[in-house]
Amino acid sequence: MARVIFYSKPGCKGGTKQKVLLTAAGHEVVAYDLLTEPWTVERLRSFFGNHPVADWFNRSSPRIKSGEIVPEKIDAQTALVQMLRDPLLIRRPLLEVGDRREVGFDVEKIDAWIGLNPVDESLREISENLMNQNLQGCAHGGDHHHHNEQGGCKHHGEEHQKQGSCSH
Repeated sequence: MARVIFYSKPGCKGGTKQKVLLTAAGHEVVAYDLLTEPWTVERLRSFFGNHPVADWFNRSSPRIKSGEIVPEKIDAQTALVQMLRDPLLIRRPLLEVGDRREVGFDVEKIDAWIGLNPVDESLREISENLMNQNLQGCAHGGDHHHHNEQGGCKHHGEEHQKQGSCSH
């Protein structure tokens, strides 16, 4: 079992579900507040690996939803500086196990990396239920019709799941 350093926004329902899934798999989750962490450009950059710059962003951030920041039109250095100024722009969670760092909660990638199978039969139903949910995006549940309202998420379906991150 791994010791998972987990940076997220406290109180985010999606982050809570992600931590439950990791804990059910026997991992030790050490949670930190992504919004108050003293980030440096170099340290923050290390979580994004070879992901495109646009994938570094929390699509539910108010500045992105308003159109003030367009992730597809921003370079890496500017993105990092903006994220240091406004951590709500950072896609969550940021995960660290040993020397490896990742961004977002891609269930398949994390399962292949550290494993997500429950360690106890009594946790199997909870784990299976969580793994069948979209743990990348908003934790609102339902069919996301509310995202059609002005200021809502701009991504739907697969793209939303790939890019999303709750801002709650």
